[in-house]
Amino acid sequence: MTNKIQAIFNRIAPVYDQLNDWLSLGQHRIWKEMTVKWSAAKPGDTCLDLCCGSGDLTLRLARRVGVTGQVYGVDFSPNLLETAKERSQKQYPQPVITWVEADVLDLPFNDDQFDAATMGYGLRNVTDIPRSLKELHRVLKPGAKAAILDFHRPSNSQLRALQQWYLDNLVVPVANHLGLKEEYAYISPSLDRFPNGKEQVGIARQVGFTSVTHYPIANDMMGVLAVTKA
Repeated sequence: MTNKIQAIFNRIAPVYDQLNDWLSLGQHRIWKEMTVKWSAAKPGDTCLDLCCGSGDLTLRLARRVGVTGQVYGVDFSPNLLETAKERSQKQYPQPVITWVEADVLDLPFNDDQFDAATMGYGLRNVTDIPRSLKELHRVLKPGAKAAILDFHRPSNSQLRALQQWYLDNLVVPVANHLGLKEEYAYISPSLDRFPNGKEQVGIARQVGFTSVTHYPIANDMMGVLAVTKA
């Protein structure tokens, strides 16, 4: 399953940012800024961005920590990491970002290493959500915060129907136009499997996070899970 998902993201890498803009009507930038804010990253911090994709959240973290800080962007797709490297060289050439090809279920970092962390649209695609959150808990310093942004199914049936209409009538046609229909067919099943906000809070507490809040955004079609390590 992991290799299959990795292959999907390698194939969509060239149009990943373009698709995000089209599919969110540009709103994903606002949601990502909110996520970085909830991570409480500050100048001089050492930060982690998991499932970094093309580096949107990573670059935002880098600007926040400044030249005295350090940011690690982690993804298992070498193609997306290459895209992220190219973007960072153009937008933020200061060497505060280290790009790491790794699995978020087995992070190559020491315990208690990071001051803050983010994850954008990645938790829904991992094969073991509790293990991923446990690894995140392990590498955060005591008192550190993390913010995890992702889509999920709304609890309201009308909003669920609206979300499905959006996927069927906007996401699939755009993906089809770009020759990526099969790659984006995974979205609906991944939403069906993904825990809702309340369930995410429960999992985060089970793996050791003490302060946990889920903030619904975009009419409950997505949310940010904000966690703190004791």
